[in-house]
Amino acid sequence: MLSFTRLVQGVNVSAVTDPLVWEHVQPAAARRLLTGAVDAFAERGFEATTTRDIASRAGMSPAALYVHYPSKERLLFEISLYGHNAALEVLRSADTGATPADRLRSLVAAFTAWHARHHTIARVVQYELAALSPEHLAEVATIRRAISSQIEQVLADGVQAGEFAVRDLPGTTLAVLSLSIDVARWYTPHRGDPAALGQLYADLAHRMVQA
Repeated sequence: MLSFTRLVQGVNVSAVTDPLVWEHVQPAAARRLLTGAVDAFAERGFEATTTRDIASRAGMSPAALYVHYPSKERLLFEISLYGHNAALEVLRSADTGATPADRLRSLVAAFTAWHARHHTIARVVQYELAALSPEHLAEVATIRRAISSQIEQVLADGVQAGEFAVRDLPGTTLAVLSLSIDVARWYTPHRGDPAALGQLYADLAHRMVQA
């Protein structure tokens, strides 16, 4: 049985939904099932999606799914783990700048643009968490805490430097993250350029915390 939960390192996370990114998922049948699951979960939600739906999108029989994945939930876990790791890597790569304000703007711009460019997988990983098993949810939650910490540290640095006025650090961290994450819920390509949207949200986030 194939799993790609440990294969995030070295993957081009700037194009998570590009079919080429999934080339490391072998055999091809497993890859088709995976991409079919992403589309089905994003369109219908986890609970409303059947294994038949996923197999049909992959051009396979429902029984063939179990050759590669033990359950529908396992597919969701693989997608969720990969997507969260990709988003975390985007944040870590974007944490650059001479000041906390520069760093915050860079982080929010990159995180927002990623959720727009990859709104299909982002919609799945952000809004289907409740369907994960407790064990799998705990593993994903560790990555989510690392994502939150990336933003919270920049906010804390800004407060210490006198650049930001933040009374509730955890609450403000959640608010800043929510700006970017919610993009996956409503974004479609005709809603504008992801990079431009990222810059807009970077401006908004900075205004939220300016001293």
